Amino acid sequence: MRKNILIGILLVAILFISVEKGFSNNKNNDQLYKQVEVFSDTLAIIQKEYVDETKTKDLINGALKGMLASLDPYSQFMDQDAFNELKVDTQGKFGGLGIEITIKDGLLTVITPIEDTPAWKAGIKSNDHIVKINDVLTRDMSLTDAVKKMRGKPGEVVNLSILRDTEKKVLEFKIIRDIIKIKDIKYVGILANGVGYIRLSEFRENTLQEFNNALSTLSKQGMKALIVDLRNNPGGLLDVAVKITGRFLAPNKLIAYTKSRQKDQNLEFFSESKNTIIDLPLAILINEGSASGSEIVAGALQDYKRAIIIGTKSFGKGSVQTIIPLGDGLALRLTTSHYFTPSGKIIHGKGVIPDILVEKSEAEDKGLDDKNKKVVKSIEGKNDFDYKSDEQIVRAINSLETIEFYKQAHKNEK
Repeated sequence: MRKNILIGILLVAILFISVEKGFSNNKNNDQLYKQVEVFSDTLAIIQKEYVDETKTKDLINGALKGMLASLDPYSQFMDQDAFNELKVDTQGKFGGLGIEITIKDGLLTVITPIEDTPAWKAGIKSNDHIVKINDVLTRDMSLTDAVKKMRGKPGEVVNLSILRDTEKKVLEFKIIRDIIKIKDIKYVGILANGVGYIRLSEFRENTLQEFNNALSTLSKQGMKALIVDLRNNPGGLLDVAVKITGRFLAPNKLIAYTKSRQKDQNLEFFSESKNTIIDLPLAILINEGSASGSEIVAGALQDYKRAIIIGTKSFGKGSVQTIIPLGDGLALRLTTSHYFTPSGKIIHGKGVIPDILVEKSEAEDKGLDDKNKKVVKSIEGKNDFDYKSDEQIVRAINSLETIEFYKQAHKNEK
């Protein structure tokens, strides 16, 4: 039996070394074999001596979870339940609170609350640290386990204990689960003096088509400049973020690239759109809740000086996770590379720094939560929201109006 266990562990180890090159050329093979033998001995001792009877499968799965969790917050060993959770994530509809989370500096941290969800309405904010879920400490809790505890039957209460950097005490929240329906584009309209506005909440399968429709609508309404609001946008599908970025660049422009240990896995992403909008003055709004795909959009447009980036520093999530099937419904979610902007700036852990830094006061946040959400209409609505109470939008409008003024003055000189 011990030989069978050893063979199973060796096969797992081989996967991490290299499937294509094999393990015979690895200089650390001797050390690897010694460590695998220690692992095998430990497994055998547990099975023989532990007070309760154990299952080999459970022990190995537990070891794999720990192995992947030791790498970074985004790598994980996915059993069948975790793999099913991943599939739910891609559907855009589920029972939960509406929070995008990660592990940052060892703490379970909110990337962003999803707009108009229970978490958003309760006042959860980006960079809040979740220290307890239903009175259970989150220390050493995996992302998968945290998600499981927060998702569930709609209508049930979930208690969150939150540590916020700006507060001197732990904040307690009682949030009622609801069906989370994610709408990619929250608002489209002309704000003032021909400045168009698109609030983009996430990058999903239909986002590009909806975004193109929004641009067409604004163009027909006489748009002279555009604000794309990516605040609290946690990302989503990479190819969609790349294609939306490409709408504002000439074809064949590098938008982002990745670097990994395996050179043949390095990727480059270029603009492809033939129907590009190159001359339209553009501003991008970001904040600490803007992550992943949002940072790729903002970083590329900033590098090419194609847009003014306004707001606060983005979250800094710029790593690539690859799903590697293992059979029997199991898989690895492994961080294999990092994203870089066209000029070579790394996004992960750094974020995108705005061209114009505009902080939001607590009063403004409260005003937006309590007031604007009541008057903002969907894309089908006719009423504008009260953008004048949002300092970041106001600064974007002023900047775009200045660009348009100089643009027209330059035309007149000619």
